[in-house]
Amino acid sequence: MALFDLKSLNSALEELQAERGISRESVTDALATALAAAYRREYGKRGQIIRATFNPTTGDMEFRQAKIVVDDSLVRMEGEEPRPPAGGEEDHRSRFNPEQHIMLEDAKRIKKDAQLDEEISFPLETREEFGRIAAQAAKQVIMQKVREAERASIISEYGQREGDIVTGHVQRFERGNLYVDLGRATAILPYDEQIPGERYRQGERIRALLLRVDEGVRGTFIRLSRSHPRFLSKLFEAEVPELASGVVEVKGIVREPGSRAKIAVKSSDEHVDPVGALVGQRGVRVAVVTSELGGEKIDVVEWSEEAGEYVKEALKPAQVLGIELFEDENRAVVQVAEDQQSLAIGRGGQNVRLAARLTGWKIDIRSTQGQQIAGTEEGGVGVEQKKVPPGETPTTSLPKTDEDIEGEGEQDRGVPGESLEKVEEKLADVAEKKEEMEDEMDAAEPAAETEEKKEESKE
Repeated sequence: MALFDLKSLNSALEELQAERGISRESVTDALATALAAAYRREYGKRGQIIRATFNPTTGDMEFRQAKIVVDDSLVRMEGEEPRPPAGGEEDHRSRFNPEQHIMLEDAKRIKKDAQLDEEISFPLETREEFGRIAAQAAKQVIMQKVREAERASIISEYGQREGDIVTGHVQRFERGNLYVDLGRATAILPYDEQIPGERYRQGERIRALLLRVDEGVRGTFIRLSRSHPRFLSKLFEAEVPELASGVVEVKGIVREPGSRAKIAVKSSDEHVDPVGALVGQRGVRVAVVTSELGGEKIDVVEWSEEAGEYVKEALKPAQVLGIELFEDENRAVVQVAEDQQSLAIGRGGQNVRLAARLTGWKIDIRSTQGQQIAGTEEGGVGVEQKKVPPGETPTTSLPKTDEDIEGEGEQDRGVPGESLEKVEEKLADVAEKKEEMEDEMDAAEPAAETEEKKEESKE
């Protein structure tokens, strides 16, 4: 019995197969399952097992009720009490349901060679009014198959691009998260993967690292990051041919996103300067990357197998006079001249902190007289180990540097969270003082009015 517009249905099936790679068989099987569920919902009885078959060529469909062949070893009849435990085993037989079960002796009257657990089916009436329901079920199945194909396509396409840079446009903002339109899919840039201080406008073009593709109950989620160390590495790969070709290799990256980063590189060709390759002529290459990161300062240093040399490089732009390593403590004591102390420490201890994370060594900064000026409590790690998440840093106990003093009150992109908290505290103090002044003025107004009245009465 044909209940479909076969021309439209077959056209849809052909389109799904040609454009989405979905076979006709998978759609017709899913459609038969949906039709059986719809029939059971509309006309079936509780517990019935409904099967459906559908022929897309003729449009004919058939509904049958299936029953499982059982005997009293598998089910207990209505009114029969469960058997008492024998040898500690409980009676696990299910209750006989005439809509689901058929006894073996009855089944053999229909089919002589019927066996236990076999399924025997009986034809059901196909109703005329079921056509509208069937058409709706077909539409839902086709839409579901399209969504499944889209999901599989997204996973296939973007799953292979994990760790690469993707480009999209800002779609919307929601609870601090940024949703990015990538064309065929929407990705999410979580709040903790954004660069602190960056602001985005709807429709603005944005680049980010594709962290991973997550498949969940609610769909497929593409997670992006602009604060991950690998994003910095990939930006350099796009600008530096020597890096993309493998002549220059990145050995480690540490970042305080939006503020400062250090990247350690080495060259497999003695004729290629790894630092110069990343910096570029007149700093043009590193400037492009810095611009993409909203002004994040980038120190490019040369990696060395010798720990002392590596620590010296990591502390650049500061010049180191001497270094002493205590391997049992994993500590490096570094001596710097007085005019290099501010550079070695950095604003808020940032330079020595990043150097410690990059090299994995605890670093003490000392003056030429041997006085300890600054020190990190723990070392950092390279990008491969990923023990220190983006934004997390070892603790430091540091004095103010000239750079700190010059930078006080300055509001850069990527201001650390502590600075923002101090600003908020100051604003709160100002607001409190303003309220106190207003209260004093309100209290003073009645007194002023009384004085005015006294003056008027004297006159």
